[in-house]
Amino acid sequence: MHAPLAERLRPINFDDIIGQKKLIGKEGNLRLLLKQGLVPSLIFWGPPGVGKTTLAQIIAKQSGRKFFTLSAINSGVRDVREVIGQAQNQGLFAQGKAPILFIDEIHRFSKSQQDSLLGAVEKGIIVLIGATTENPSFEVIPALRSRCQIYTLESLNAEDLQELLNRALSKDSWLIDREVKLTEKEALMRYSGGDARKFLNNLELVVGQVDKGGEITNQLVEKILQNTNTQYDKNGEQHYDIISAFIKSIRGSDPNAGLYWLARMIKGGEDPKFIARRLLILASEDIGLANPNALLLANACFETIEKIGWPEGRITLGQCVVYLANSAKSNSAYLGINKAMAEVDKTGDLAVPLSLRNAPSQLMKELGYGQDYQYSHNYQDNFSNQEFLPAALSGSVFYEPAENIGEKKTSEVLKQRWPKYYSK
Repeated sequence: MHAPLAERLRPINFDDIIGQKKLIGKEGNLRLLLKQGLVPSLIFWGPPGVGKTTLAQIIAKQSGRKFFTLSAINSGVRDVREVIGQAQNQGLFAQGKAPILFIDEIHRFSKSQQDSLLGAVEKGIIVLIGATTENPSFEVIPALRSRCQIYTLESLNAEDLQELLNRALSKDSWLIDREVKLTEKEALMRYSGGDARKFLNNLELVVGQVDKGGEITNQLVEKILQNTNTQYDKNGEQHYDIISAFIKSIRGSDPNAGLYWLARMIKGGEDPKFIARRLLILASEDIGLANPNALLLANACFETIEKIGWPEGRITLGQCVVYLANSAKSNSAYLGINKAMAEVDKTGDLAVPLSLRNAPSQLMKELGYGQDYQYSHNYQDNFSNQEFLPAALSGSVFYEPAENIGEKKTSEVLKQRWPKYYSK
């Protein structure tokens, strides 16, 4: 039995890798770092099938280092210590060739398991390369994050998948022998979700069910894959479609639809913390200043989920969904920060007005730092009508309060205090 297509086409050097140009293209950050002979400890963060394991293997091969691999699903502290012990006994780190320890699904390691890596990484006994589909900021302990460079890998786009398809059809002997005619490919790309491994597995599955020299169409692909793919793939298209429907339902103030899509995710085995994080984002983006308590409740929901998990976590998530759906909505803060960031991109680093600068030294005072600054608390209603923006942006409006219950008073105050901004 031959190896799966994804394994037969696994890249063996950086030039073979499709996608991730920012990292390992000719001028990619990681590639340039490795060219200098530097192999730091790394964490690769990205969805499945984007090359995290492959990258680790290529780094080990090109740097001439011994390669150990563990999976956080079935490995523990004892396994980690055994690898570290082998590295110490071989003394490779003393020769500047510390072996690479690759840990897949590193986010599944507990705090104590991650702690067991710290000393060896700190002393350079091993070079750690971790792979995770979860945000390292949440799932990897700060002490370990500080010792690693974190690189984000992206899903393959349509152009990348087309390149992968061309390579498969022209390089793999089994596919060449099948002589199939791929007249349509949109469904194959859609079912992959940007996952190279899944794309190749699906391609192999479809080709295997077609007569030699047969034709492959979108309709045929959908018929075959709908019968073989799970109803809810946590890393596939259903994952993104359902979370999109979930968020849009709550944004649209429909608690019934929100609960339905929540139930679909729960039944599909979705990570409860992923759902809770999305509710945290929604509480700021879509409810915001119309009801600031929404963010407090969403944060309490996330913390509760961390403590209790499934199945009781469904109750807390359901409560949060109903509350957020029924809440007043405003995206004014979300729009405001986006406008402000767009302005920074356009105008660059404008000088801070002298009146707003601190003047800790006499020279700074003589240069006008802090001069004419008006301390707001010295004025009626704690308000002084002075300019806080750079001169070039005077009069710019980034925050436009929504005319709803939550922000109506804010809107009235702003119009009174800043007529030059909010006079319309």
